[in-house]
Amino acid sequence: MADGSRSAELTIARPSLDVIIAHARETAPAECCGLLLGGRDQIVEAVRTRNIAGDASRFVVDPKDHIDGRRKARRRGLDVVGFYHSHPGSPADPSATDLAEASYPDHFYLIVSLAGAAPDVRLFRLDEGNFLPLPFVTVP
Repeated sequence: MADGSRSAELTIARPSLDVIIAHARETAPAECCGLLLGGRDQIVEAVRTRNIAGDASRFVVDPKDHIDGRRKARRRGLDVVGFYHSHPGSPADPSATDLAEASYPDHFYLIVSLAGAAPDVRLFRLDEGNFLPLPFVTVP
């Protein structure tokens, strides 16, 4: 992903979204978090991690879960291409805290909001200190 080039269509496996939405519902009203696995233009799996933030309205990926997730992904020929978290009571837009604490340039950041009648999922890429919204297609 470091070269910045991407194809026109980014795909996310439907089972990954199902895992993320279920995780968000289970942990609400606290935020959940996890890893996104895949390749340059695809997210094929979501891996739950523990949120070790002391505040229900923040998330901090457990460092052990992060390292273990990277190792397991690498053994399977996958990369950690990003992170996900939930906004149980607010829109799926990055907060000022999300931006201030994002530290993996050119990675995907997926946010699921549970604030509406149906979950709202939005995807961003951290690029030069800003979150850029990304369109995506859900695949089986």
